Amino acid sequence: MNTIRLETDERGVATLTLARPDKRNAMSAEMIAELHAVADSIATDEGIRAVVLAAEGSVFCAGGDLGWMREQMAADAETRRREAAKLAWMLNALNELPKPLIGKIHGNSFGGGIGLMSVCDAVVAAKGTLFGLTETRLGLQPATIGPYVISRIGETMARRVFFSARLFSVEEAERMALVARIAEPEDLDAAVEAEVAPYLETAPGAVAEAKALTRLMGPKIDPHRIEATIDMLVARWETDEAEEGISAFFEKRKAAWMPKD
Repeated sequence: MNTIRLETDERGVATLTLARPDKRNAMSAEMIAELHAVADSIATDEGIRAVVLAAEGSVFCAGGDLGWMREQMAADAETRRREAAKLAWMLNALNELPKPLIGKIHGNSFGGGIGLMSVCDAVVAAKGTLFGLTETRLGLQPATIGPYVISRIGETMARRVFFSARLFSVEEAERMALVARIAEPEDLDAAVEAEVAPYLETAPGAVAEAKALTRLMGPKIDPHRIEATIDMLVARWETDEAEEGISAFFEKRKAAWMPKD
């Protein structure tokens, strides 16, 4: 694997690490494919009891790789839909992982990074971390991550942060239940360990079934809704706004809809 790492200790605690620090761990086509493949592998590995999702570098995840998005906007319709589907179903694979998934967030997280946090069962974040669903600033929308983010924080909270593109603090993220626990940066490892430790005293099969029960009884995220988000993302990639927003990013200028001063 080139963009992620998977390491498992003697207790069966696996650490899944995003490893594109030079790109702020933005999710490229390669990372999306590797995350899906490793999620499938973890799901059937009886030696893994719990999983920690972490990242290298100073940023947990900057969201989707804008170069990858730009490629989809220039691609044919079939390619666009195929690539959007890969992102959507990767998130679903992590969301339905039959193991506890704990997010360890030590740097800022934006866009798709919020999606990764939302498929975790609990998130521990370092004090001072910032978050944002910044897609609309780029003429995009948080389509494929939408079901998981709204499932986690609810519609009321989603309306506060889903389309304003504003950044919000780790304290606000905790109030909206995106983050379960805040730790000082130097205490983050210990806080994650405290979150993971109880699972090592539970029956793995019972944990898997209990997690499946929460998904059955929780907000509905089924293939129909996932396919709907794929349609929405593909349609948004085709808009003039998306072209302008991503072009402005690469040209280091303000998009047409932004204030000039």
